[in-house]
Amino acid sequence: MKRSIIYLVALLMVMSPAIAQKKKGKDSGKTPEAIPVENKAALAPPVKVTSVEGITEYRLQNGLRVLLFPDQSKQTITVNITYMVGSKHENYGETGMAHLLEHLVFKGTPKHPNIPQELTEHGARPNGTTWTDRTNYFETFNATEENLTWALDLEADRMVNSFIAKKDLDSEMTVVRNEFESGENNPFGILLQRVMSTAYLWHNYGKSTIGSRADLENVPIERLQAFYKKYYQPDNAVLTVVGKIDEEKTLKMINEKFGVVPKPTREIQPTYTMDPTQDGERSVVLRRVGDVQVAISAYHIPAGSHPDFAAIDVLTQVLGSEPSGRLYKALVDSKKASNAGSFNFQLKEPGLLFTFAQVLKEKSLDDAKATMLKTLDDLTANPPTKEEVERAKNELIKQMELMYNSSERIGLSLSESIGAGDWRLMFLHRDRVKAVTVDDVKRVAAQYLKPDNRTSGVFIPTEKPERSDIPPVPDVEAMVKDYKGNEALAAGEAFDPSPANIESRVKRSDLPNGMKLALLSKKTRGESVEARITLRFGDEKTLSGKGTAAEFAASLLDRGTAKHTRQQIKDEFDRLKANVFIGGGATQAYVNITTTKPNLAEVLKLVTEVLREPIFPADEFEKLKNEQLAEIESNRSEPQAIAITNIQRHINPYPKTDPRYIATFDEDIANIKALTLDEVKNFYKTFYGTSNATMSIVGDFDADAITKMVTDLLGNWKSTAQFTRLVSKATPVEQINKNFETPDKANAFFAAAFNFEMRDDNPDYPALVLGNYMLGGGFLNSRLATRIRQKEGLSYGVGSQFNAGSLDPVGNFFAYAIYAPENAEKLEAAFKDEIQKVITTGFTAEEIAAAKSGWTQSRTVARSQDGGLAGTLNNYLFIKRDLSFDKKLEDKVMALTPEQINAAMKKYLTPDKINIIKAGDFAKAKKVAGSN
Repeated sequence: MKRSIIYLVALLMVMSPAIAQKKKGKDSGKTPEAIPVENKAALAPPVKVTSVEGITEYRLQNGLRVLLFPDQSKQTITVNITYMVGSKHENYGETGMAHLLEHLVFKGTPKHPNIPQELTEHGARPNGTTWTDRTNYFETFNATEENLTWALDLEADRMVNSFIAKKDLDSEMTVVRNEFESGENNPFGILLQRVMSTAYLWHNYGKSTIGSRADLENVPIERLQAFYKKYYQPDNAVLTVVGKIDEEKTLKMINEKFGVVPKPTREIQPTYTMDPTQDGERSVVLRRVGDVQVAISAYHIPAGSHPDFAAIDVLTQVLGSEPSGRLYKALVDSKKASNAGSFNFQLKEPGLLFTFAQVLKEKSLDDAKATMLKTLDDLTANPPTKEEVERAKNELIKQMELMYNSSERIGLSLSESIGAGDWRLMFLHRDRVKAVTVDDVKRVAAQYLKPDNRTSGVFIPTEKPERSDIPPVPDVEAMVKDYKGNEALAAGEAFDPSPANIESRVKRSDLPNGMKLALLSKKTRGESVEARITLRFGDEKTLSGKGTAAEFAASLLDRGTAKHTRQQIKDEFDRLKANVFIGGGATQAYVNITTTKPNLAEVLKLVTEVLREPIFPADEFEKLKNEQLAEIESNRSEPQAIAITNIQRHINPYPKTDPRYIATFDEDIANIKALTLDEVKNFYKTFYGTSNATMSIVGDFDADAITKMVTDLLGNWKSTAQFTRLVSKATPVEQINKNFETPDKANAFFAAAFNFEMRDDNPDYPALVLGNYMLGGGFLNSRLATRIRQKEGLSYGVGSQFNAGSLDPVGNFFAYAIYAPENAEKLEAAFKDEIQKVITTGFTAEEIAAAKSGWTQSRTVARSQDGGLAGTLNNYLFIKRDLSFDKKLEDKVMALTPEQINAAMKKYLTPDKINIIKAGDFAKAKKVAGSN
């Protein structure tokens, strides 16, 4: 459930590359005047401003700020341009304009008329995001000079020459409205918006970035064009380029592309609206259909650049960390809530600190709310301890330092610091967190966590109001003027991610107990290391009826061992700067590890302890039960969960006795409630061991030393029960097309799927891979996305997937879309029509050529990610495969003819086998349509 909360918070930062459709209305016929690319006068050279930890800032003559961060360890480049404009800058009647404009900037320019197609052809991983103080556009792509030249030309051109046309607004508005409706489905997200809008009386931070429905549907194109011309200019932007680049050469290219854009004559006036000091507690109540009760509170805090913010960040962690946080202990340990925590927003102007609790229906929401507020109010009398503060600092610093190991993550994260005032705030904030003291945390808790400074879901009268004056925004320029930061992290090697080079570097071996090991040692930025472990166990007979016990056994492994408590395990991983995730199901358990070379040995020892010496604490077992029950209950009314569960149950009709059986929500709840701790312990005792395990490590480490260590740690751990792989087959099923009602949900979910006989060594497999890439893959340039999103504006998210087994002949086709319930018939008709077109007319030679280029480059980008590569090597150990398969597959795809692809799609993509499930509030849509 914690992942769900994080996802909901992320939704507030709207991420949405734009594509558009037709809507009735008169086109103004006006588009922004194109800026000429010729420049007769010689361009002035860029001026170096400063350099911090490997990142160098330059400034062009027209005011554009440029950040360059070379990293030769990745075969990728990320271009990220950040404009200092967000929802904060919107005027009355313009809410959502910054985000809507983000969509329209993807609609093209005279020079780049089809941006999604270009992004797909270059195999890029792109997106655009809008937040309160900034908007950014980025693309990560294979590191070639041609790709870099293209990306810089694209961003320079659409900075001032985007169409921003009435016809695009008319069609794209419905796409953004569908995105708006998608957010309306979640009570937690809506309550969060209501609390924010209540906390702010005047400031635009109280308005959702997605905007109001009325503004989205009615904003004139002229206002969007004026907004674009005002803010999309070089003197209001920061261009960041990170990855495998030649700094001098790249800077020259940037000056040639962006330097010709004239500096505008207009001046952007600074914003000046500020909320008055809050003079009493405020409350809001939300009533909607849902399954889990939620309470949220919010406190005004200083701007993200203010010195107090570091201590507030630590305080937030002290409150919300799991399982040591004050809120977790007060609410989850006591079983008053199934989930609790806190988070904050680091904004340019004064922001908010939030706390929350999720409560099952049968529990008292009032009791949980009262406990949450009492925990916060008691901070003055019972302030954070030194142990709590140090633990919180360690976790925050760990996440920061792990981020610094990835130039791509830094390049994208800089947008947040830029929005908060200056890119150097990223490093300054880290330094401030390290310097935070217990007294600092006590002080900010007393200063800002006052009842009169709170907005929550309840109203509590207060006899003696207390005020919290929020300090003014600091002078960031003066603050960072002489800031130097720490020394830059060690750079990694220039690694070639081709299958042949990877194979030449991989060392594989078998351990004494049968466990298999694959190691790829290389120099990486920050000495980062990724590891993957998979334990496989049991057979169809011995695992029958044990799926729930298996899931709980895996989930409880890191909640206590013979030597360490759950909190001690977490503290150790934080100290070792390691992110470790352990999970599993009926047939296997897995461990994902991210750490660094100096800590790898200790991390592996602790992971081994977690795997081999768990004690399965009874209190953690009960807490896990409550967490799982809450998550299932929250899915009962969610269209996506309902649709996917039901279509998977239909196309994979395993009997209840099979470990792969897909249970209903009610069955899952019954199984969890009936599960005993002894069943979990017995499952672990019977099945766990590494006799049939695989492990892969990719990154900076000593292969010989790690091989010996893994052999000593895991090479003698034998599995008690026999392992026999479960054989899969494509079972014929009756075709279905069903609707499921989800009352009071503004967004619906469409799922289409079927299984068929296909292995990935089938001669037709390469053709189906590329065929699906053109049908529903790529970046918004597929047949489905072009028709359903771009042309008709029916869906914000639409696509398809194709997979085939490596060991068993089971192929799967799956398509999906989110949409407004009233558009159900239109969406289904469009989907079926596009499927029919693929079958009857097929793909053109031009489509195929572009798809080949984009698909192959995207695979290079994928192999450049060490975590993904570790996963591939780990899986290949089990299926007895190496990366020569990848090379052969890519060669086969590149050699495909249009005739081969079209024949394969016609042969396997059979409409009479496609099953369809739709979940949404169709009854309400029908009623509204009838009343109109």
